[in-house]
Amino acid sequence: MDDEYAKLIRRMNPPRVVIDNETLDDATIIQVDSVNKHGILLEVVQVLADVNLVIIKAYISSDGGWFMDVFNVVDRDGNKIRDKEVLNYIQVRLESNDGSAPSVRESVGVMPSEEHTSIELSGTDRPGLLSEMCAVLADLHCNVVNAEIWTHNARAAAVVHVTDDSTGCAINDPKRLLTIKELLCNVLKGNNDLKAAKMSLSAPGGTNRDRRLHQIMFADRDYERNEREEKGSRPHITVLDCIQKDYTVITMRSKDRPKLLFDIICTLTDMQYVVFHGMVSTGRKEAYQEFYIRHVDGLPIGSEAERERVMQCLEAAIERRASEGLELQLCTDDRTGLLSDITRIFRENSLCIKRAEISTKDKKVKDTFYVTDVAGNPADPNLIDSIRRQIGPSALQVKYNAASLAQKPPQETTMGFLFGSFFSARTFQNFKLIRSYS
Repeated sequence: MDDEYAKLIRRMNPPRVVIDNETLDDATIIQVDSVNKHGILLEVVQVLADVNLVIIKAYISSDGGWFMDVFNVVDRDGNKIRDKEVLNYIQVRLESNDGSAPSVRESVGVMPSEEHTSIELSGTDRPGLLSEMCAVLADLHCNVVNAEIWTHNARAAAVVHVTDDSTGCAINDPKRLLTIKELLCNVLKGNNDLKAAKMSLSAPGGTNRDRRLHQIMFADRDYERNEREEKGSRPHITVLDCIQKDYTVITMRSKDRPKLLFDIICTLTDMQYVVFHGMVSTGRKEAYQEFYIRHVDGLPIGSEAERERVMQCLEAAIERRASEGLELQLCTDDRTGLLSDITRIFRENSLCIKRAEISTKDKKVKDTFYVTDVAGNPADPNLIDSIRRQIGPSALQVKYNAASLAQKPPQETTMGFLFGSFFSARTFQNFKLIRSYS
């Protein structure tokens, strides 16, 4: 009955989206008001991520029965959003009242949909892994049409969409699917891998691909880190108890990048935490995020083990998509075995692929690879030039990630500045410092 009543309230109060391109000179303001429900913040942030918007500031409030968020956004070039098609997509998606956040799926594997076969897998990362996977798929007459591959903390995860290279359709033969599964699992098994490669049947569609990658790596426990590992430029994460209002307060400072907020909210949502208040501020390639959270049962973080796990998982969420290595972009005509040939050339020249995004549209490929040498150091420019001559200088371009968004630096803040009078009676004793990562 409570569920039906909640649905009735949402139908009577559909989400309202206001897009303002006049108030600010350097950003588009998107304001979303809606009846509150678990997962709604992730839905909103996912829509903005789907159209590649960069969130430079955000103010989040969902305490009580209403959800009110404001996002200042720009495109990847740092400009306001003028494209009417993009603005209309945002308006329609966010104001639709029949969607709900997809549930977490626990399995990883392979399953055909109408247009392609979706392969989800995880295993131990090593140099040449993607090349070996692509070679197996090419030998099995599978054409990779879209894929995303992440590596983090010696683990690898991928979501790959393939078709039959002769028909261009999904692969439905159970025996052939079993062969694909067995051969790819053999490739994923490392010589000294204590964690088994994972690949099993799972339902197609539903969950966003990026969210699915987070879920796969989380299930693979990639957030567990060797204590002796150097900290380097790891994110700075602090957890405090807000005793006065019964929240757990999480603050994060890290390098800014596209989809950072999505990755954080995705992880918190899948870990069954709710963000009641929050703010995001970015500038000079740094992002500051502050969230007031509770578990879905209404309680703040209550144990040291839980705090430790939350901090580890948020650090992993920030790092998984970090652009480690030199960015190479391949734009050329699609053909059977192309991805296998390209990744083989990388492997033969001792390049290690840290992350990859593969896409095909209208028989054209646009693939992005982030590469280092096998030791994780920057790739030799002379070697890159040699590889470009081998593949074709016009087809393989080096993308330099120099200054992209000229933004003001985030202001130095003290904890709890977001709410003004909400914490007006707060003293420092209201917060208990638990632990921080840096």
